[in-house]
Amino acid sequence: MKRSGFTMIELVFVIVILGILASVAIPKLAATRDDANIAKASTEISALISDIGSYYTAKGEFDTNVSRMTNVTLYTDLTTDQTLAGTVDFKAGATVSYGDKTRGENCIDIVANDTNGTITLTQDAAGIAASVFCRGLNKSVSKLVTEHTFGGSSIY
Repeated sequence: MKRSGFTMIELVFVIVILGILASVAIPKLAATRDDANIAKASTEISALISDIGSYYTAKGEFDTNVSRMTNVTLYTDLTTDQTLAGTVDFKAGATVSYGDKTRGENCIDIVANDTNGTITLTQDAAGIAASVFCRGLNKSVSKLVTEHTFGGSSIY
């Protein structure tokens, strides 16, 4: 009698092998996703610094509305209200935050000083302690200068 198909034992072994491969591959894919999000966030912070610096150099002062200076999405506090930073008077030295919106964690606080044209980036300790994303972003941003001074006079 000719046998066709697989036995139950053969199918179980294949399923076990596939399960072992999946258990090895899935954490690697999750880590890759975190790395991509950290790289994206680092790029957005660099763009934020460049945008705000360009605005200050052109106008000689910061704007009262952050969203008029940059397209990077910032919040006043991700852990509570998730209020968009566009409603905050950035010129008066208000703090806005960049972080992991999906988890509601602040990672970096950004403060402007209009009198001397500086913005300061500080890491939020609670966010760094809570999130892999914030810890990775902390390492990435620590390579950047944490205080940026802009100057120039108005061209208008």
